[in-house]
Amino acid sequence: MRRTGWLLVALAAAILGLPAIAGASPGAPAGTPAAAPGGSPPRADAPTQASSDFTLDILHVNDHHSHLEPDAVTLDIEGNEVEFELGGYPRLVQALNEIEASKGEGANVARVHAGDAITGSLYYTLFGGEADAALMDQACFDVFTLGNHEFDGSDAGLATFLDHIAAGSCDTDVISANVMPAVGSPLLPTADEPAFEPVTIEQYGDESVGFVGIDIAQKTKVSSQPLDSTGFAGELWTAQWWINVLTWFQVDKVVLVTHQGYGKDLDLASQLTGVDVIVGGDSHPLLGDFEGYGLSPLGQYPTVATAADGNRVCVVQAFQYTSVLGEFTVDFDAVGNVTNCAGTPHLLLGDVLEAGEATPAQIDAAIAADPQLTQWGTDANAEAVLAQYSGQVEELSAEVIGTATEPICSARIPNDGRSTICEVGTLNQGGEIQQLVTEAYLARAFRADIALQNSGGVRIDVPAGDVTIATAYELLPFANTLSELDMTGAEVLLALEQGISNVIEQGGSGSFPYGAGIRWDLDMTQPEGGRFSNVEVRPKGTDTWVPIDVDHTYVVVANSFMATGGDGYFVMGEVTDAGRSVDTGLDYAQSFIDWIVEDQGGVIGKPTEYSLKSFVPQPAG
Repeated sequence: MRRTGWLLVALAAAILGLPAIAGASPGAPAGTPAAAPGGSPPRADAPTQASSDFTLDILHVNDHHSHLEPDAVTLDIEGNEVEFELGGYPRLVQALNEIEASKGEGANVARVHAGDAITGSLYYTLFGGEADAALMDQACFDVFTLGNHEFDGSDAGLATFLDHIAAGSCDTDVISANVMPAVGSPLLPTADEPAFEPVTIEQYGDESVGFVGIDIAQKTKVSSQPLDSTGFAGELWTAQWWINVLTWFQVDKVVLVTHQGYGKDLDLASQLTGVDVIVGGDSHPLLGDFEGYGLSPLGQYPTVATAADGNRVCVVQAFQYTSVLGEFTVDFDAVGNVTNCAGTPHLLLGDVLEAGEATPAQIDAAIAADPQLTQWGTDANAEAVLAQYSGQVEELSAEVIGTATEPICSARIPNDGRSTICEVGTLNQGGEIQQLVTEAYLARAFRADIALQNSGGVRIDVPAGDVTIATAYELLPFANTLSELDMTGAEVLLALEQGISNVIEQGGSGSFPYGAGIRWDLDMTQPEGGRFSNVEVRPKGTDTWVPIDVDHTYVVVANSFMATGGDGYFVMGEVTDAGRSVDTGLDYAQSFIDWIVEDQGGVIGKPTEYSLKSFVPQPAG
């Protein structure tokens, strides 16, 4: 049996004399009491029931971003690079079912999705969340919280997605306590018809566990498209308010299902009382012991934090794109405090795609020795559901999204001869399509002042004629998203210098930079630090170019590969590591599609301006 949040808050309002959350002012600034349930929170020391010792198993994912098909991962196995198929919803469903079955009859299991289910692949571009909902129904989550990207199609798009979830065979509770739609809006058509609940209480025999949904407030408002009438209450205030309400109703085990980032989860845990578990999303950290395989985890799984009341809090996330299924067990004492939590982040490996020099015996031994590396089959029912959409993806990828009025040519560096449709000597300012891609990023990342793109991330010429969805994904084929970084002008200049240094020192050309909202002169004969000159930026919303200010902080949009230090852009990786970067989750190819359709009216041609004003190449030989 489940008891939902709107009933609880109505009872709390009646018993404690508090206004209900639906009556709060949706337009007030996030983080203030006016934007959260009004008045003072109920006291957390209200009557509590004495519960018997209790164990809860939580299986969780987050940020699958419409990545329904498998990706790939390369692991270091005994010094060899071994590539495996990775993830995909049919594999996730199989792992969920096998792990839950292994717990035995009567186990207390919760399946949790911590938000950002949609946007990020062609499945969302074509089906708007319908395919995601169908595969989520196969996974049969007990709880799903809203992420910021659930609002990319505004409130109406989210309402449609939630309708798809509700139409499935699984009884998934959708929760978010700090999102407050206005009455009469798509998410709250009437006061008694909410599209989601603030909290839910799951019953396990005689035991009750409260789940509270929390979405990241400011990021959702500025980087997605919720209605102006939809309010976002402060994360800390709202979480404590609901923990206290649950405590009053004798629910002494509380799980926050958040979508605000790993660092924010740890900070939140330290400020709350009465919280036991935080299952998070948004920042996509890999947690666990994966260093030996050539991966870079951000912390331990689970991470054990300490709440303001001194009690233990278990904090987890599960990476991204159905690549990892988190499994952990929480033990509670008789009064609902956590006594222990432990678990495994399962890297959802499939078949070996490329073994290099590793032998089958070496691979099998590595997998047998580490439960994080289990190879999983796929669920037949989920495969059948995915096939209903994957066939359409293949067919609809031929859909025409626009027209190129003339050939738009690719070059990594000016006149490098890579183009198959433009003659050498005609690309004096570099790749035309590289420049257009960068312009698209700047247009689709609404906060950004500057866009940067590495030339090697853009793969093909675009001939004159029809531009299809397939064209966009051939042009931008990698699993990249758009990241927004807060960088000083000095850091931007250093990033440019590092990109060119990588070209010179590594002998490649893929890190050659292109930009939008920024332009420069480049002399590759000069020593490092002096190659870029006359660097100018164009402040957002103006037509005037001004010299870059080394002390000013700019919002820079770049693909996630660059943002994590790829192609020698080490300063961008440092900015990301310092917490000054946000992965928007927007697939970079989909963003290019959206730019063609929505910003260019379906018609594109050669760029009219370039980031490269003048260019002196390296001496020949």
